[in-house]
Amino acid sequence: MTEQETPTPANSAETPAPEAEANDSASGPGREAELEAEVATLKDQLLRAVAETENVRRRLEQQAEDRGKYAVAGFAKDMLQVADNLHRALESIPVEARENDSMAHKLAEGVELTERSMLSAFERYNIKKVEALGHRFDPHLHQAMMEVEDPSQPSGMVVLEMQPGYVIADRLLRPAMVGVSKGGPKPTAENTSGVDTQA
Repeated sequence: MTEQETPTPANSAETPAPEAEANDSASGPGREAELEAEVATLKDQLLRAVAETENVRRRLEQQAEDRGKYAVAGFAKDMLQVADNLHRALESIPVEARENDSMAHKLAEGVELTERSMLSAFERYNIKKVEALGHRFDPHLHQAMMEVEDPSQPSGMVVLEMQPGYVIADRLLRPAMVGVSKGGPKPTAENTSGVDTQA
């Protein structure tokens, strides 16, 4: 044997290293509780992240659905003015002129067809007229322009429609401009049953 080589004891493999002893003492009940707490924390963070991801997914789906439903809302508002003008044009042609003048009759027919075509296009895009006449005044759907003294009608009923209102799906595009009765008897349940207050 040389001086540089040192003999190793025969029982060195059986003797535990000081690091192993430290690990054994660290893996006691305190370390186990610490690891369990860390697992619980990580599990909680994972559940929160999954819930947040699900909320974001739902929100994005709702936004996409709304975009699909209401994408034409701005265009539809502009087209309502066109529909109003078509209706006014029809009303401005006197009945006598329609009956006596073939040109006026054809003009009125053409405007009626155009108006019908526009209203059917509205229906395809889920744009509907707000029912106003004979219904109870609903501030979510109607805009009161005047009060009308009518003792034959219950108070708060729509008795005059100056301009029709429209909804797209369940969102109001334009309120109906109406006249509301005042001074009549109190409204009964049958007068209020057909009112849609959820729009």
